[in-house]
Amino acid sequence: MQRVNNALTILLVLSLVFMMGCAMKTQTTQIGEKTMSTSKILFNTKIDKQLDTSKMKDWDIIVAADAIPSEKYAGEEFQRLFKDATGMALPINSKAQGESNHVFIGKAVTEKLEEEELMVVVSKDNLNITGGKPRGTLYGVYQFFEDAFGVRFLTFDNTYVPKSADVKIPVGEFRYNPPFSFRWSFYTENSKEPDFAARLRINTVTPAEKLGGNTPQNLINHSFHWLVPFGTYGAEHPEYYAFFDGKRDTETGGGGPQLCVTNKEVIKIASETVINNLDQHPGLRNISVSQADTARYCHCDACEAINQAEGTPMGSQLTFVNAVADIVGQKHPNVKIGTLAYWYTRKAPKTIKPRSNVQIQLCSIECCTLHPIDDPNCEKNKVFCQDMNDWSKICNDIWIWNYNTNFRYYDLPFPNLRVIGPNIRYFQSNNAHGIFMQANGNGTSGELSDLRNYLISRMLWNPNFDDKAILEEFVKLNYGSASQPILEYINMFHDNAEKAGLNPGCFPSPADVGLNPEMCKKIMAYFDNALKLADNDVVKARVEKASICAYRAMIEAGGDVPEREAIIDKYIDLCKRHNMTFASEQMQATVFFEKLKSK
Repeated sequence: MQRVNNALTILLVLSLVFMMGCAMKTQTTQIGEKTMSTSKILFNTKIDKQLDTSKMKDWDIIVAADAIPSEKYAGEEFQRLFKDATGMALPINSKAQGESNHVFIGKAVTEKLEEEELMVVVSKDNLNITGGKPRGTLYGVYQFFEDAFGVRFLTFDNTYVPKSADVKIPVGEFRYNPPFSFRWSFYTENSKEPDFAARLRINTVTPAEKLGGNTPQNLINHSFHWLVPFGTYGAEHPEYYAFFDGKRDTETGGGGPQLCVTNKEVIKIASETVINNLDQHPGLRNISVSQADTARYCHCDACEAINQAEGTPMGSQLTFVNAVADIVGQKHPNVKIGTLAYWYTRKAPKTIKPRSNVQIQLCSIECCTLHPIDDPNCEKNKVFCQDMNDWSKICNDIWIWNYNTNFRYYDLPFPNLRVIGPNIRYFQSNNAHGIFMQANGNGTSGELSDLRNYLISRMLWNPNFDDKAILEEFVKLNYGSASQPILEYINMFHDNAEKAGLNPGCFPSPADVGLNPEMCKKIMAYFDNALKLADNDVVKARVEKASICAYRAMIEAGGDVPEREAIIDKYIDLCKRHNMTFASEQMQATVFFEKLKSK
């Protein structure tokens, strides 16, 4: 089953969490030492000429009066972060007096910049951070502080800012354009705290203009149910819908029934629906034309003839999508038609190719989450790899729907941290332009959700980052004195799963990820040790939140221990204190707590 049933579900989730509170509540962590370097995007070149930040106390920040909201906000963010890092409070002005000692935010350059491309131009007496509209300049400010000062946006309430008024920045022109135009780390922490999401450069969670708004590209999702609604046409035209089990289907589960995709009237109606939608939303750059979330696809003679010839049910589906794309493209030539390659349609057809205005979104729901998708020794991933490779040969605009949590147990230890970086790099190398990394986006405080969100977001922004260094960086900066036992736990748990030859998917049982009474006790010991090493209340609270997974492991796989009731009480207390809202994709935390107490 597709993990998010339709686009309306995602939009509802985002709307709810957005209303829960958009205001940023950042607590800046001031630490005397420099942060470790995971790898820089800017300023990698050693140049003799440098800008000395210690001499910038009399500079000002220039943001034009007619700047767009995100550029004005970028000026404010530069002012705030520069003061946090150096202690210098630079004023913001709309016009420059004189030719030197200015930080220009969003000043136009002669080069054409794409909407998220950023440019930093450094001289000894001026600095210009600019970018494409609407997000490039704001992202440029964040990248500047990450690379020049070592700032790290770890969580919504923990920004790491090393204090240093004496930073040397190489003189020159530096540019970056992210490889993925659609980046979504699907955590409630992002949609609930859109300012933080912008700092991580997640471009899919907020329409706020000061944050650059959402990318005008939508997640490709199930759409048959609204393209040709069964409630509108089903009674008079059953032939519009899938022929299944010897009759026209009427099952509405999973957004069904599926459409008869070779029916000319269905193609006409679906195309008209898409065109009407695009007419009403002229800014959109893509729209979904994709199967329902059910395997009851059409088996009529016309559909089956194409499927048999092409060796996959995607034969008739892609024929339909191409036909709609041809019609829609006549009026909206710059809009892409997106469709899922998911479940029974994941295999590419033998001869049919997507039109140039068609996007293909592959879904990796069947894959192993312990081994990288392109691991040649993982049998579970080989078929997906072959499908991905086949699609990349015939489509230059591939999107990915990847799964990064245990949907049955949101807060149970889950050994997938080592594959996040390699998987994203693999997707990039196979023509992926957009990635939806689905996690527990309908709940908060899942297992190591802060770490996963940071790691996913950083790798989506730049797949060439060192993912292992990013993981270690986060743990050390976020957990401070208590970091070592947490790093040891992560390595031990992943090592154990790999040595045991496990191949968990995204619905694993405790045993599927290597949990047994002995392992559960080991995990608890690591977190107990981390808690003892916590040297202040802030670190202690972060460790307690992270330790929820250890208590859930004991509850699910720790065996019949005499202290079980106390473990349950402690688990519930921690979950409530750290606002865990869902215990699994389908179960609210409060309901789960009641079930635990009733046993």
